[in-house]
Amino acid sequence: MKRSLYRSVPIPSSEITPEHVYTNRRLFMKAAGTAGLGMLLTACGVQPHDLTETPSADQEIDATTDELGDLLTSYTDVITYNNFYEFTTNKTGVSSLAKSFVPSPWIIEIGGLVSNPKAYSIEDLMKKFAQEERVYRLRCVEGWSMVIPWIGFELGLLLDDVEPLGSARYAAFTTLLDSKQMPGQGNPLYPWPYTEGLRLDEAQHPLTILATGLYGQPMPAQNGAPIRLVVPWKYGFKSIKSIVKIELTDRQPATLWNTIAPNEYGFYANVNPEVDHPRWSQATDRRIGERGRRETLMFNGYAEEVAGLYAGMDLKANY
Repeated sequence: MKRSLYRSVPIPSSEITPEHVYTNRRLFMKAAGTAGLGMLLTACGVQPHDLTETPSADQEIDATTDELGDLLTSYTDVITYNNFYEFTTNKTGVSSLAKSFVPSPWIIEIGGLVSNPKAYSIEDLMKKFAQEERVYRLRCVEGWSMVIPWIGFELGLLLDDVEPLGSARYAAFTTLLDSKQMPGQGNPLYPWPYTEGLRLDEAQHPLTILATGLYGQPMPAQNGAPIRLVVPWKYGFKSIKSIVKIELTDRQPATLWNTIAPNEYGFYANVNPEVDHPRWSQATDRRIGERGRRETLMFNGYAEEVAGLYAGMDLKANY
């Protein structure tokens, strides 16, 4: 199936959600100071087994598949099977430990090599990008994977607002450090807080989004509340959760997994079936809700959109 990111013109959220539901939700979100963030239909490469477990019948999503035909993952699976080591390494235990997490008030600092460093509250961000409503059908992978209708906006819009300097080459991201709320941060095996990074052109690509919700709901704590990164052509550990800081720099930033296991987790972490993890093959993908495995697509199916970012690079050396 031939695809191009730029064939997708901006689509109002009302065209993916039933009109009466969309209107009611917009009134609620406006009253809460969170109106207008676009629905980004972000598929994590999975065919789910149950579409009935949505937050409520009122918030049913009309579009039930991603652009390659995979069905949305059930809401229950999305919020109960999570990778979030800040709480626990047990994927089915994150949601219970995250119940007491408080994502407000929340401030995100953006600085480094920028002309206009800022600190935003989550409410300020939502209001600022309220008009950036559009629908994208994207795919992303975590080794296991899901198809999730994210709510969010392009990271590049936020970076434009702080005016990167010409010397900026990378974006470094940092997760909240709060072991009282995130008990997994007491694990001494990991150098907390969680950090990640992108090259600046990757961060500015329109497929790279900051997500603030899913399935028409605010972002659940176990999925990265109140704001997380989604980079659909990279493995899931690049999509850092609960972000409190973004810093632009001229040097490649240290990232948690690349720091502790550089032979297993490269800085780029592009989905590439030709580069095996030292302990397993990455040529196939396990999808929640399906039996067996499927072939992994180069750049997770987004080669047409992102391959140009890596022209001339050895993708086996720069894994």
